[in-house]
Amino acid sequence: MTEHGTKPIMAPEAFQTLGAGHIAYVKAMASEDVNELFPNTPKLRKGMKLWVLLNADGTPIMLADSREAAVANAAENELQTVSLH
Repeated sequence: MTEHGTKPIMAPEAFQTLGAGHIAYVKAMASEDVNELFPNTPKLRKGMKLWVLLNADGTPIMLADSREAAVANAAENELQTVSLH
């Protein structure tokens, strides 16, 4: 039940898998933050703007140096892209 006494439409677990394998998010990322999502990535020069492609559930798929490359990778894998800000 929610604080207003109504039953939620979807369970939180269902939201986590919604769109998985069909939707991917493209998000800008600073090079300083890359190791949070990609722990095995070598240390990168600070101040670089990179782009990350994430599965709908937040799982990182790939890292690119341009938005276009991330979107192209999504298209190759038949994923619909949505931008995050």
